[in-house]
Amino acid sequence: MKIEVLGDECKKCRILFENVRQAVAESGKNVEIVRTNDPETLEHYGVRSLPGLVIDGTLQSIGRFLSVAQIRDLLERKSSAV
Repeated sequence: MKIEVLGDECKKCRILFENVRQAVAESGKNVEIVRTNDPETLEHYGVRSLPGLVIDGTLQSIGRFLSVAQIRDLLERKSSAV
């Protein structure tokens, strides 16, 4: 599984990145976490408001940070869909 946190050093972006790290640690899953602010990547996903959250190539959230519990829920739903 791969999670991409799309964003820069804004407060919401930092919070989302930390929440993703914590959710992954709590889940015990093997997850690659990537943080990027690459304009081509943002354009690819249609992200115009930061932060963005992508799980396995699917955009999950734009313009807000999710709680640790919300991210864990997304991870669980992705895992059970496989």
